[in-house]
This record gives sequence, C-alpha cells and structure tokens, in this order.
Amino acid sequence: MPRLDLGDWTLRTVDSGYLWLDGGAMFGSVPRPLWSRLNPPDERNRIRLAMRCALLEGHGRRVLVDVGLGGKPDAKFRDIFRVEDEPSLEHSLADLGLAPGDITDVILTHLHFDHAGGSTRREGGRLVPSLPNARWYVQRRNWENAHAPNPRERASYLPENFEPLADAGVLEFWDGPQHPWPGLELFTAEGHTRGQQLVRVEGGGRVVYYVADLIPTASHVRVPYVMGYDVAALESMAEKQALLARAVAEGAWILLEHDPETALARPAADGRDFAWAERVVATSPGL
Repeated sequence: MPRLDLGDWTLRTVDSGYLWLDGGAMFGSVPRPLWSRLNPPDERNRIRLAMRCALLEGHGRRVLVDVGLGGKPDAKFRDIFRVEDEPSLEHSLADLGLAPGDITDVILTHLHFDHAGGSTRREGGRLVPSLPNARWYVQRRNWENAHAPNPRERASYLPENFEPLADAGVLEFWDGPQHPWPGLELFTAEGHTRGQQLVRVEGGGRVVYYVADLIPTASHVRVPYVMGYDVAALESMAEKQALLARAVAEGAWILLEHDPETALARPAADGRDFAWAERVVATSPGL
C-alpha cells in the first residue's frame, strides 16, 4: 500500500476490495473502442474497479476517507457487481497493525454504496457502526440527497449504510468547505452527486487530492471522460478542469479511488486537456 509523507500527516492507501461496473456507464459518451483498450470489460461489459480508501495519520488522529462496500451485500448484489471481498478494509488495516477501533474519524465523500457501504456491519440482529470509536462526517446536502434521491441514484443510496450512524449519534454534518484539522481542506464537487466532498492535504512541500468520483480512474484524466452515472456531466467537466489546473500548478498528487492498478498520479497539462506525468502503481511502497 503506497505511502506519502505530508509534513505532520502520513497518508497511506488502504484497499477495501473490488467491484465490477458497466464500462459504458463508467465512461458515458466515450465510445467503447476508446475506453476498453485500457479498461478491458468482461463478458457482461463490466470493468474491474478498486475501492481504495485513504488513511491519514497525524495531529493525534487516524482519519479514514471512505470505507468501500463492506460485507453486507447479498448473493444477488454480489453477482450483479462481481464483488471481490479481499483485501477487505479490516484486513488492510490489520496489515498496517491497526484494528477498526483505532480509527478516530471517517470522512465519507458521499453515501453511494461503494463509498459508504462499509460504514456499518451486522451485530446479531442489528446494524452498528463498523469503526466503533470513530466520528463520521458527511456533507449535509449529500445526506439530504440520500433521503430524497432522484430515480437515477435511488439504487446507489441504501439506508442501511448510513442510518445506523445517525442512530448511534456518531454522524456529523458539514455545510460546504471545511478546514477540520491543520493542513486538511474539504471542498465540494456537485456534478457526480449533490454534496460530494473531496479532500486536499498539504504538508512538507507536498499536496495530495482524494478525488473520489470526480476522477474515478486514471483514464478519466481527460476532461470529456465523465461517467454516465453523473447527475450533471457539464458540471463534472468544469469541476475536473478546475481541480486538475490547480493540481498542476501545485505539482500535486491525485489519489485515484477506483483505478485497480494506479494508486496515485501527478497530472500535467496536455494542450487544452490533461494527462499523467507520473504514476505510482497500487503495489508500490510509496514516495
């Protein structure tokens, strides 16, 4: 799992399994001959996607960003999305010498099942927070969106993934951009789903962005490559353009949540678009 030192913060990527989603939906209007060259689909047109979380350690905290799918889905769900449970979030944390109870805070970029499903687990006949000592943070707008989803997103917002957090009194809402701890900035990107929040960490002369579904895979560095899942494709393009331009100016790294092979990448301008100047593979020890 790659590691990046950022002054008082240490960032590590933390794997939480894989799932397979429809390649056409992942690339929207981009023709299959283009996206399939680097993202080979299976016989059901699905491509393999990581669920890569970020662990930030510093300032007396262990902050996890997103938690993957978790272990609750039934057999039908697992077949539709070709779920690969391993490495699970718990096993990845254990590889770092950590237990679920060691996490102090969890930032959920949004409440879609592949980002927030691991928030809860079954204990007897009830659902409880999967990280028992953590405070959880989500944008209020995304919480409201999850409770009144549009028809396109209804299947992605599953109450069992987030209602138990509120019931347990461990969920906090943020309204817009935040600076919760030194060197850590939260800002919103609304094109994929309303109230998605992204993370920027700065320290030691380095910057890294956790961009969730704004740039889900390395192939999505091209501005027109936006997902068919996005509720507002033009907003996604404008948000991506702005973020990549800022990251290029800062010489920043981008942490890719869903790319199965590339964990981190540094963007560069490529004419009026963007490309990758440098990549860190998922099996690299770090930078």
